[in-house]
Amino acid sequence: MLDIAAMRATLSPPHRAGHPFILGSLIVAGIGLLFWSALTWLGVLGALFCAFFFRDPDRVTPTAPGLVVAPADGRVVEVARAMPPSELGLAAEPVWRVAIFLSVLDVHINRFPADGRVMRIAYRPGKFLSAGDPAAGEANERNGLVLELADGSAIAVVQIAGLIARRIICFAAERELARAGARFGLIRFGSRVDVYLPAGIAPRVIEGQRTVGGETVIAALTDPTQEPAHGERR
Repeated sequence: MLDIAAMRATLSPPHRAGHPFILGSLIVAGIGLLFWSALTWLGVLGALFCAFFFRDPDRVTPTAPGLVVAPADGRVVEVARAMPPSELGLAAEPVWRVAIFLSVLDVHINRFPADGRVMRIAYRPGKFLSAGDPAAGEANERNGLVLELADGSAIAVVQIAGLIARRIICFAAERELARAGARFGLIRFGSRVDVYLPAGIAPRVIEGQRTVGGETVIAALTDPTQEPAHGERR
């Protein structure tokens, strides 16, 4: 049986951040036509890979109040209490952290996990350990955003570079309003995204679970028994 949703995600147009890479690969392919046919095939394969890597499908985000959605596609590699990165200026106390690892085969668009206002964006240089390494969250290059929620609490989402991910891109700006599921950045090529939940809020996901960015509910800020409602395409 065909999975139409999966096919649409795979065949979705690439994000504009991938256009230079696709164009560069096509130029290489064109040069190969003049000098070396093998170079043409390498260029074509490179363009196809970049179009696949930077694909940017629409997502249907649940709109029930107080839901926290996954900021990225991938696999949950850690659900544990942890201290938020110091550069984010949050309270120095452990909160629940959900860490999601993105392989090169996953969609790499990052999305806001909740509605709120971007109060802080903090970049910190670092190493390039494998994003699946437990130490990557502390040691690697990262970019963190703090969202102030309607009730005054805060949630943080941190983009973490990986072994071959050497460029973190963030489209968001401080003081802008954030909508759950809306795009705010991406990381190339292979990475990790962590969410630090507000104090007193527990996650709804477990390690090993697959997430869909902007759709999978990872926590609820209000009634924990509340079911996701209808979604909105973003």
